Amino acid sequence: MGFTFSLVLSREVTDDELDLLLEGHPGATSGPDKLPTNAEIPVTRIDFDDTVSPSLEAAIESALDTVKRVPDLTVPSLNVPAQAANLPDEEADGDR
Repeated sequence: MGFTFSLVLSREVTDDELDLLLEGHPGATSGPDKLPTNAEIPVTRIDFDDTVSPSLEAAIESALDTVKRVPDLTVPSLNVPAQAANLPDEEADGDR
């Protein structure tokens, strides 16, 4: 298991846009959702399980950079559940 988080996009995306958004993110899945601030607006949610990025920050930045490649698409909601600690090896070895 890698770094997990979800992006709720500002609208529903086309199949071509979804292909672009999932490109380079092999652990990502997508599904329909509702806009958090207005449940009447259908949107797309992408759930990420990133096992290749060196940090949660890098994983999120990579996902957000991908969203920027799609015109007129934004991320009104980011959900990041609690993550397991990912300390660099020298810190994890007990450098206390």
